Amino acid sequence: MSVICPLCQHQASVFYQFKKRLYHQCQFCYGIFMDPALWPDREAEQRRYLEHLNDVEDSRFQRFVAPITELVQQLFQPHQLGLDFGAGHAPVITHVLQQAGFAIAAYDPLFFNDDALLEQRYDYICSCEVIEHFHHPAQSFAQLRNLLKPGGRLFCMTEIYHEGIDFHRWNYKNDPTHVFMYHHNTVSYIADKYGFKKAKIEGRLIQFQANSSL
Repeated sequence: MSVICPLCQHQASVFYQFKKRLYHQCQFCYGIFMDPALWPDREAEQRRYLEHLNDVEDSRFQRFVAPITELVQQLFQPHQLGLDFGAGHAPVITHVLQQAGFAIAAYDPLFFNDDALLEQRYDYICSCEVIEHFHHPAQSFAQLRNLLKPGGRLFCMTEIYHEGIDFHRWNYKNDPTHVFMYHHNTVSYIADKYGFKKAKIEGRLIQFQANSSL
């Protein structure tokens, strides 16, 4: 059984099947994705996200996003424009950076759906625990790249799959909204395909820097 990878449009084959769970791995970009027939609809996604009782004032939540917020403060000036893409119902990155005087706005298709924010271009975009939820990763990464100014940066946080992980025991797959998971080769593919310089991966943090022109 084979299906088409939603990121690179190459053939994928069954990677993992247990009871009603079915995942495929792309033979080209190495992305791993839930069978599309099992993807949650928007209402189910929203219910799941609201189960996360996140609070922007929670110091533990702020520490979790610190790899992104601290890097933004190191690399950018407060007046430069930022976007917290996929901010969720508790946009902690936006909160932390705005408290530090940074010009950043929160966008989320379910909770902060202001399309005017998608008509601007940004010096940096933050996307924490978001890209694993992309049902259409090809379109989503093209959109993110187009939202960046030349030389701008995209900061993503997600768990990266590698062959040393026991997928059966890997808790990250158990969230029903985690429909697409990334391998190091997947990240390299994204960088090459969408006009980024070579991506940098440090633990859960991925840094993409846009090329100087589209």
